Amino acid sequence: MSEPHEAAVQAHRAHATTGTYLTVAAVLTVLTVFEVGAFYIPQFKPILIPSLLTLSAAKFSLVVMFYMHLKFDHKLFRVVFLLPLLFAAGVIISLMFLFRVL
Repeated sequence: MSEPHEAAVQAHRAHATTGTYLTVAAVLTVLTVFEVGAFYIPQFKPILIPSLLTLSAAKFSLVVMFYMHLKFDHKLFRVVFLLPLLFAAGVIISLMFLFRVL
């Protein structure tokens, strides 16, 4: 086989299987259930905002890594998507401290 063909075959093997996507979908469903449940349980009120931020960041990361295939692309693309997430989380947390929400 030629080198470009071998590289293409290797890249194709690196991608996730259907089972992986179903597992990620199940994890996203469970995280969504936790988000909705945390909103309706009064005992979670003191930690509601940090827990929702954490769960939404986890869901964002899973969707970006698997369904947008960034896990299998060049690492620069991961940085391009995840750095703004970290920046936005920092801004949100700073504003929450500034306005005494936390």
